[in-house]
Amino acid sequence: MRRIFFRSIAMAALAALGTAVPASAQAQKNLILATTTSTQDTGLLDTLVPLFEKKTGYFVKTIAVGSGQAMAMGQKGEADVLLVHSPDAEKKFMADGYGVNRLIVMHNDFVVVGPPSDPAGIKSLKATVEAFKKIASTGTLFMSRGDKSGTDAKEKSLWKTAGINPEGQAWYQQTGLGMGQTLNVSAEKKAYTLADRGTYLSMKKNLGMDILNEGDKSLLNVYHVIDVNPAKWPKVNTAGAKAFSDFMVAKETQDVIARFGVEKYGSPLFFPDAGKPE
Repeated sequence: MRRIFFRSIAMAALAALGTAVPASAQAQKNLILATTTSTQDTGLLDTLVPLFEKKTGYFVKTIAVGSGQAMAMGQKGEADVLLVHSPDAEKKFMADGYGVNRLIVMHNDFVVVGPPSDPAGIKSLKATVEAFKKIASTGTLFMSRGDKSGTDAKEKSLWKTAGINPEGQAWYQQTGLGMGQTLNVSAEKKAYTLADRGTYLSMKKNLGMDILNEGDKSLLNVYHVIDVNPAKWPKVNTAGAKAFSDFMVAKETQDVIARFGVEKYGSPLFFPDAGKPE
């Protein structure tokens, strides 16, 4: 009787051990991607993530926040891989040892959008800094994301170049929201805002807003993929992060990026850059 009892305990222990190993292996197949809202709002990730999961067997949890917040997650070891567009902050992230394997993926550009009536009269201005100066001098409402995203960093740099501190001005309001939501608020309030072209085009039909300033070289918007450094956070999914980075710069993925948006919007929302010089 005692022999049967101990055999039952041993079998139960083996069964428990057998289920523990697959659970651990399953955890290694989970990948946390921290990224900017523009890649989510445009629908690009809705196309790319399923392709990546099917090809590699990883399961991706996407957290779409501003680039600044995505890098903050990386600094805390709360993400495995980042897809962001704030070059100066990215360089500091790398210099501080939080990231490895930073690769250029794609670009689009920023545009200044606003009501078709263009109350500040910026449409005829070529330089974006001059457009910002005109918005400030006329006191026309401008909506800022104010969320430490890549777009927010670009906007702040433009105000700085213009020699203007808009903080605290009645005409300058911060939403604290992502790009899509900020565009909706701007449309509702008939305000100007800075947006990435991809998100704007993906929402244009329902916004009632026009591009009023574009083409300035200062508006280039470049995206990089960065693996979180396992030397800082040993528990990050290093293999999964590398698999995602490799996937993003692979020719097949770059071809998908080049075609994304063409059929629906008449032009691509992003332009592939893998392998190109910065």
